Amino acid sequence: MLQKLTKFFVNLVQKYLPDPFLFAAILTFIVFLGGLLLTDNTPTQMVQYWGGGFWNLLAFSMQMVLVLVTGHALANSPPVKKVLEGISGLAKSPASAIMITCFVAAIASWINWGFGLVVGALLGREMARRVKGVDYRLLIAAAYMGFLVWHAGLAGSIPLALATATDWSNEITGGIEVGRTIFASYNLIIAAVLILTLPILCKLMMSKEVVEVDPALLVDPVAPPVTINTPSDKVENSPVVSLLLSLGALIYLVNYFRGGGTLNLNVVNFMFLFTGILLHWTPRRYINALYAAVRNSGGIILQFPLYAGIMGMMVTSGLAGIISQWFVTISTTATLPFFTFISAGIVNFFVPSGGGQWAVQGPIILPASIALGADPARAAMAIAWGDAWTNMVQPFWALPALGIAGLNAKDIMGYCIMAMLFSGVIISLGLVFL
Repeated sequence: MLQKLTKFFVNLVQKYLPDPFLFAAILTFIVFLGGLLLTDNTPTQMVQYWGGGFWNLLAFSMQMVLVLVTGHALANSPPVKKVLEGISGLAKSPASAIMITCFVAAIASWINWGFGLVVGALLGREMARRVKGVDYRLLIAAAYMGFLVWHAGLAGSIPLALATATDWSNEITGGIEVGRTIFASYNLIIAAVLILTLPILCKLMMSKEVVEVDPALLVDPVAPPVTINTPSDKVENSPVVSLLLSLGALIYLVNYFRGGGTLNLNVVNFMFLFTGILLHWTPRRYINALYAAVRNSGGIILQFPLYAGIMGMMVTSGLAGIISQWFVTISTTATLPFFTFISAGIVNFFVPSGGGQWAVQGPIILPASIALGADPARAAMAIAWGDAWTNMVQPFWALPALGIAGLNAKDIMGYCIMAMLFSGVIISLGLVFL
């Protein structure tokens, strides 16, 4: 039954899912029409909202690109690659290859979403090299499924925003530390259950119809040869600069955390940047790795302005507020986390950005949670989980992994629908009853 249902979704997606850029364009048209039908705005006003919001996520876009690029470069460092080769050596069958890939990707995504996406895709490629007879589509889908836990982890933009003194939410909550969000018991339990059970789901979805990898997709680009002919070449290929920079970063971080600093998105990027510089050992090696990583960020750069425009229409027209407020009106103290989770999953289709979604829903959900006597930290995490949940059928964030793997969104989204259905039950139960 499970394999038949999986096959149905795989075939459905293959036929009807457009390219992610066209998907964003279609969502633009849907929001435009929704604004006309559900609000009092005119077509001209909706176009103005769209254009007015087009560049509103530039700062956040840069943060997200840095998360991806620094995570990618770190994952391609020699020490981390050796770890990936060692992990892939543990797989003795197609089933174990898929399960290990999903598990490792989930752990890495909990640490950092960009790192998880890249590590999962790279590990999937390495598994495809070593294990014969593995379905490459399901293998990369399993790697992407690990992304489900990212917003509950160390790089989750909403819990980190709550812990940032300059975030707008501090005026409402007074600040919420990560101990009440990322490290809260209910959040850790939900994440742990998904990390342990998603690999099993992947194994159950395995079919006799196997699509093996095209060998051409597994050919890595050859690094340019190192030539030292000039003083500048010597500096570029010396570890001294990398060591000094990394030492400075370490001193800064030690003093930062000693002074009461908290983990936020900028600090995560800072850590991944200088850890990557250190592990690549020389500036030239890190520069080459960074250039390779930047190529995978093209989809984010192209589509973020579109989604910023969508967000502009959703927020300024009042459409996002209507959706969120409707779920709030039917909520009680006990059910607010559940309905917030569902509403966040819906809004995420149109605003697939944790920070952007926080700006849309947070100002509605936080005051509502306080008014109802609910925990604002749990309500905020319900938004975070909703954002991560429907990413399984929102191809935007799959672009980095797909670029590394050499696949299209159509190849993996059928499997990811099954992961979304399964995880929706786990997350809902955890938010309400834990």
